[in-house]
Amino acid sequence: MANIKSAKKRAKQEIKRREKNLNRKTAIKTAIRSVEDALKAGESKEATVELLKKAEAQLARAKGKGVLHKNNSARKISNLAKKVAAAHKEKKKAAPKAKAKAE
Repeated sequence: MANIKSAKKRAKQEIKRREKNLNRKTAIKTAIRSVEDALKAGESKEATVELLKKAEAQLARAKGKGVLHKNNSARKISNLAKKVAAAHKEKKKAAPKAKAKAE
């Protein structure tokens, strides 16, 4: 531990900041996982888009706080959006074929 008062304070602040950043990163991972789980479960488009918006908001907040680099945040948002869009395109393509077979 440091001897100088300001260095002691700085060390305490670093511990607090580290804990907050870890919590933010954990929340981001959870949000991303919830979107991916919703896609795997085949939930509705509205539900997955809502989860995607929440994940985007958390990623943007982390970028602003300096927890994630701006490109890292942008890449994660882009990849999630692509997955959501692709999953719903597949559903649209699969739905007309099912109707054609029923007729």
